This record gives sequence, C-alpha cells and structure tokens, in this order.
Amino acid sequence: MNYRHKVMIAAALVSAALQSQAVTPLWLRDVKISPDGKEIAFTYRGDIYKVGADGGRAKRLTSQPSYEANPVWSPDGKKIAFASDRNGNFDVFVMDAAGGQAKRLTSNSANEIPEAFSPDGSSVLFSASIQDPVK
Repeated sequence: MNYRHKVMIAAALVSAALQSQAVTPLWLRDVKISPDGKEIAFTYRGDIYKVGADGGRAKRLTSQPSYEANPVWSPDGKKIAFASDRNGNFDVFVMDAAGGQAKRLTSNSANEIPEAFSPDGSSVLFSASIQDPVK
C-alpha cells in the first residue's frame, strides 16, 4: 500500500470516528499518519487530536484557547510538532505524541509552520516568511 492510499484510508477512518460523535466534522484538517501507520494526528476546530488507524475515539492533545494546526510526526513517532498562534503569530511547538506540555521552538514575528523532522528526529524543519527588508 502506497503513501497516498494510507492517507486516504486515514482520512476516512478519522472521519468515521468523528461522525460517530453525532456531528459531521466541519474543520477536519492536516491529517498525518504516524511513521508506524498505527495512529493518525489531525487538526479539528483549532486543536490537535490523534486516533488509532483502526478507528475509535479521538484523543485531544491540545486545549489552548489558541489555534493549533499542521501536526508533524517525528521519525520514531514519539513527538508531534505543530504550529500554534498562542503568542499572536504561528510559532512551532513540539510535544510528546501522548500529549502533555508543549515546548515552543520558534519565536520570530513571522509565521512558522512545521514541515518535517530531520531524519534522526533531533530537529524540526519549518517554513517561514522571514526575509530582510527591501533596500
């Protein structure tokens, strides 16, 4: 099974799990499958959730009044990086995949969005609109 098929199956499973909560999800976004294919992280209404790839009840990982999005799994599946606007603009945070306290990694006034972890999992690669002013 290739990556595209896994993502399609993951999205269908997450959608089915949330629909069992009685309401059709309106804000399901950023669906990412864990490296071992056993869990799925996603954004729903501005928080990060995860659910088993075989379905079930989704677990909410973030619960700030801010907006969290763009979850990215570490290569070993133990960490999740994500973007949050807790401080006014999107910064990159990282937390244990099981949940808990998130650690802020960036603090620039531009928006930073996580894209991937380095292959060894020691760094988070992110995109940002950071450039010098035109002279």
